[in-house]
Amino acid sequence: MKEEEFELEDSRDIVERYLGLSLKTFLLAVTFVILMGIYIGIILYGTNSVNVLLRLQTYENYLQEEIHSLKQENAGLQKEYFELKEIAGENDPKR
Repeated sequence: MKEEEFELEDSRDIVERYLGLSLKTFLLAVTFVILMGIYIGIILYGTNSVNVLLRLQTYENYLQEEIHSLKQENAGLQKEYFELKEIAGENDPKR
């Protein structure tokens, strides 16, 4: 009986012997893992990736800060302009 078991074990495929899976199931599992790896790689590093999203968010924050500083600069320049206009208006002979 042991000789029959040994022959039966030899007739089984290596994958089936060591992993307990048929060759078809093993190849499907390997294909699935490879395809999921490619898909996740595209999501993380492709043109629609997380890196692009984070870079755009950083750029948006930079632009918001730039807008704020330009508004402050504009307010200061308007104040200076109106002060100069008021000084010029006092010296204007048409008044």
